[in-house]
Amino acid sequence: MIYNIPYLVVVGLILIGLFAVMFKRNLIKIVIGVTLIESGVNLFLITLGFRKDGVAPIFTGLPEGVNYPADMALPVPQALTLTSIVIGVAVLALMLSMIIHLYRHHNTLDVSKIRRLKE
Repeated sequence: MIYNIPYLVVVGLILIGLFAVMFKRNLIKIVIGVTLIESGVNLFLITLGFRKDGVAPIFTGLPEGVNYPADMALPVPQALTLTSIVIGVAVLALMLSMIIHLYRHHNTLDVSKIRRLKE
């Protein structure tokens, strides 16, 4: 049961993020929801690559009794997660800069008021 905790946290993060994206009207809260979804996906990728008592894939001097491919942690999910974090930071910066522009132009962060001003 204890090995299922990361998966439950993943589901929780994604559900909280989806709730914020779908039901909140404040643009900052929507961006926080997107970031929570991204964190849930990153945790899911790392959880998939976990192996109990695994050795880091960059460790070259293997200790005695370690079976080479079976006892190594998977490096691909780690690389994908690192790439996802970098892309997520760039997307977050872009979203926040767009929100600043919208706030300066409309003087509000409420999505429904910005939509009403469009018509």
